[in-house]
Amino acid sequence: MSFKKIMVCLDGSKNSLRGLDKAIFFAKQSDAMIIGVHSDTSFSAFSAVRAPILPRKKWKKVASELIDVAKKKVEKNGVKFEGIVIGGHTSGIDLTTFANNPANKIDQIVIGSRGMGFPKELFFGSTSNFVLHKAKAPVTIVK
Repeated sequence: MSFKKIMVCLDGSKNSLRGLDKAIFFAKQSDAMIIGVHSDTSFSAFSAVRAPILPRKKWKKVASELIDVAKKKVEKNGVKFEGIVIGGHTSGIDLTTFANNPANKIDQIVIGSRGMGFPKELFFGSTSNFVLHKAKAPVTIVK
């Protein structure tokens, strides 16, 4: 049986967890599975590798705990879940690279917006805005 895949971007913020709730809602309605993706941005911006999927043994403790919490919440709602940690440059680039890879077959993306405001967004960029404009799949932004 082939599932639709809903990618939810997880960073541990309240809004990313609200995004997870919305992804669960969508998945229950469409018999989809959820792919929870966390971007580990501790890699150098000059890294030659872009957005590799990290094996579980290389996940940092905080990423492992975040994925485990998401998995329990999703599976408690009767939805299939797969947790992935990717590493590379910036969250926006990592997440869209993963989502746009045809091999991953992402049908929808759900991302929480932390709403950092104009001054911070001007200097640091907005991950949700980047994903919205660069991803090929439909994007739902949750505040």
